[in-house]
Amino acid sequence: MAKGRGRLSSLDLLPPECDHIVAWAAGELSDREKTQTDIYAEFVGKCEALMREHRGELEFAIPSLSSFNRFSIRQARLSRRLDQTRDIVAVLAQKHDAAASDDLTIIAGEMIKAVVLHMLGDAADGVAPKDLKALADGLKAAQIAQNLSADRRSKVEASVKARMADAVDAVAKARGLTRETTEEIKGQILGVVA
Repeated sequence: MAKGRGRLSSLDLLPPECDHIVAWAAGELSDREKTQTDIYAEFVGKCEALMREHRGELEFAIPSLSSFNRFSIRQARLSRRLDQTRDIVAVLAQKHDAAASDDLTIIAGEMIKAVVLHMLGDAADGVAPKDLKALADGLKAAQIAQNLSADRRSKVEASVKARMADAVDAVAKARGLTRETTEEIKGQILGVVA
């Protein structure tokens, strides 16, 4: 029997006008500079101010502290996963030189894909439609970065081969080598056949 994502949380049920407040709260929780209780108090204040601003045309139930706590736990779990991913990429970056940056892009893209799949498979977290769109956008961006990285690598390799072929031609000319010998050298070194 398939298990659904379950009930929407009270934060998920907030109107779209509250999205910036929820994003602010998520950012504050990630910064870890204030206590969760302090952040919740400001969150409530911002929600109340938003309702006052709309003069009765926008009313909603402000999530309880326990609902905010569950949101905080989900945010902390996601933040830890992202921190771990950043740490892994940083370690990999230290072990590779600049020429291997394309490989790092591919590795980071694969890590993003893994995080997306893990989040989608984590039934306890539940994924709101707007979160699913954000995940899909992130996955698309990672795929585009991987494709650009591969294209860049091909262009760099072609440029290096062209410069090496020019260098072989210049040295061959200076040394008085025949065209056949020059082409044979290029074929052996670069795999270039004229």
